[in-house]
Amino acid sequence: MNKLLIVDDDVAVTNHMMVFLMQTGEYEPTIVNDSQTVPDILAKEQFDAMLLDMDMPHLSGMDIIKHISENEIGLPVVVLTGVGDVDLAVKSLKLGVFDYLTKPVDNDYLLEVIAKAITHGTMKDSIEELPTQLKREDLDYREAFDHLGSQSPLMIRLFHQAERMAAGDLCVFIFGERGTGKMSLARAIHKASPRRGGPFVSVDAAAHNMEDFPQEFFGAAPEEEGKPHRPGLLEEVDGGTLFINNIELLPIPLQIRLNRVIQHKEFYRESSPQIHTIDVRIIVASLHDLTGKEYKESFSRDLLYHLIVNSLNLPPLRNRHKDIPILANAILQREAKRMNKQVDGFTEEFMDLLLNYDFPGNVQELSDIVASSVINTESAHVGIDSLAHYMRDILTSGRRSLTRFRPRKLNEVVRDHVAKTVRHLGDDREKAAVELGITAEEVDDILGNR
Repeated sequence: MNKLLIVDDDVAVTNHMMVFLMQTGEYEPTIVNDSQTVPDILAKEQFDAMLLDMDMPHLSGMDIIKHISENEIGLPVVVLTGVGDVDLAVKSLKLGVFDYLTKPVDNDYLLEVIAKAITHGTMKDSIEELPTQLKREDLDYREAFDHLGSQSPLMIRLFHQAERMAAGDLCVFIFGERGTGKMSLARAIHKASPRRGGPFVSVDAAAHNMEDFPQEFFGAAPEEEGKPHRPGLLEEVDGGTLFINNIELLPIPLQIRLNRVIQHKEFYRESSPQIHTIDVRIIVASLHDLTGKEYKESFSRDLLYHLIVNSLNLPPLRNRHKDIPILANAILQREAKRMNKQVDGFTEEFMDLLLNYDFPGNVQELSDIVASSVINTESAHVGIDSLAHYMRDILTSGRRSLTRFRPRKLNEVVRDHVAKTVRHLGDDREKAAVELGITAEEVDDILGNR
């Protein structure tokens, strides 16, 4: 039986919770109405999860959360409060709170969250207990991570964390710079999960027109009675894993609908109120810290709460230079085979250049450089004479952290910036016009909508 600690100064609330939870036969609740006693209780007893109010005399919920975090008490916390404060919710989630619920909460949903919190706590404990020195050979599903060539201790630990997360079915949030391999990691999680026999589908929000995306993603009801419905991407992934890159570009209404899929495995098609169930795991990725103030208005807090509790941070290539030879050789072998060329490796001079470059474009940039050099080489070993002139100048200049530059026409740059601003603000052209300091008509002119 799982032991729960319930902390709330409202006696009526805690009495109701105690009776409700005991009736399930799965939980043994301990009730605390005086919050200042919580630190002593946590020092003496162990619990599987905590339900915590925020607005209390003596010690507030945030005080208790900070105490748990600072003292590294491995206890999953579900906030259950009448305080609907967005900043407070984000701050508590950053400190490790599993979920932030606002009263009143449906009993069945609360039981579902408690069960997930306990599972997450068990998984988190197993991740934190991972030994410092880990090996790829120790992975249970090593083949799932083979395409992510790395011997970096930082990456190998990440692989082990990802494998532990793969065993569950919670949504996973992958954060990392452009080109670090977020989709490759998502695919590895799928291959290491019980869903490995199902489909894996990748969607990049940056590549879709948001006006058409709801139908493409959720499908559409039949236009005429008796006709088949139009299936969306979501239905294609039934039983598998869906990876959504650049999640922050989805407008708020779509974020809310996606959150329903994550929480309840339910969705509705366009032009239809009928609810359908779906068996899918969602993995999302972003380049940005979605907890930042710049996303306070444009990213759903409810969705954010479900993303950041199960997250992985992919380190940039500049933080793992020892991986460069491994990755470069793997790319070389792949490209040489694809082009049917006999290329055996790199000259020492070429490899020296790679090892002394910071790769602002990360693994994708390395892949582009090597692939281009394999095309251009006329010998068995890729040398600096195989580099494109611009890339050779960058690599031989000794200037590290130099971002690649591609000359573009000014109107293209302006159009891209305006389009990104409109998408970021939920396709609200009026709001985008205000932010850009131009009129809505000028926005339409730039985007070619007039």
